[in-house]
Amino acid sequence: MPIPDYQTLMLPLLSIAADGEARVPAAATIIADRLGLTEEEREEMLPSGKQRLLHNRVHWAKFYMTKAGLLDSPRRGVFVASAAGRALLDTRPSRIDVDTLKSYPAFSDYYRQFSSSAEPDQKPAAESAQASPATPEEQIDAAHSVLTAALKADLLQRVLEQSPSFFERLIVELLVAMGYGGSHEDAARQLGQSGDGGIDGVIDEDRLGLDRIYVQAKRYSSTAVGRPEIQGFVGSLVGRAASKGVFVTTSTFSKQATDYAKGLQQRIILIDGVRLSELMIEFGVGVRVSRVVQVKRLDEDFFSEGD
Repeated sequence: MPIPDYQTLMLPLLSIAADGEARVPAAATIIADRLGLTEEEREEMLPSGKQRLLHNRVHWAKFYMTKAGLLDSPRRGVFVASAAGRALLDTRPSRIDVDTLKSYPAFSDYYRQFSSSAEPDQKPAAESAQASPATPEEQIDAAHSVLTAALKADLLQRVLEQSPSFFERLIVELLVAMGYGGSHEDAARQLGQSGDGGIDGVIDEDRLGLDRIYVQAKRYSSTAVGRPEIQGFVGSLVGRAASKGVFVTTSTFSKQATDYAKGLQQRIILIDGVRLSELMIEFGVGVRVSRVVQVKRLDEDFFSEGD
């Protein structure tokens, strides 16, 4: 089942805290057991891969209820239901969410302070973020995904607008950035002639040149690369007694081409347009950092005395 959003987790978390002192990992396990979550669901990570999704949502449910005064923290990393929290549970609420917390002055003050700190042109976005069922980390990851998807599309379009010789340099640049070839000067030795929408080249797998990787690239806008093209590439490898090859295209590979490559004795890696743009972004080819946002957390060690 889908993991509930952090607001839906507020009520069960407060109920756990009413039973005694709790910690986020233990509370997450109890909630997972009650929901019947599978092991895979329990281990699901945020898109950033830095925290379990369930733990993140439990953390934010705890954070907001603490701001409302429903939870107390008797010591570091531990929380328990406050008198106000127990009183709320006595009313047998069907749900606790941000709107519920707004009825508590402490949370209302915090919420108002958060809203007033935003710049005028940022207030609509800030209000939307506050009303979202997603946690702040999820919102950051979602925004990053949108920006990355747009960047991938822009990259492919710009590559298609360039000349075949530019595409050749791009492939060499990318392979060098990935650690192949050693340097730009000796990274690739041209075997064929560019100008037909693709390149054929060979690149050293390592700095010592102990093995070589043969490369072919097709700069197509929409035509899928089929099995015949892969067979032709494999034939050129066999003719050179080569066992490794990389076939790059700005479009896609047909299912027949993909299935054929999987069953080969030679090691053939197929890189389509989507994967090409991902690798360019990952290894910083054709892109540059536009903005760095640092997300800082409270340093609990700094504020602990004698622990």
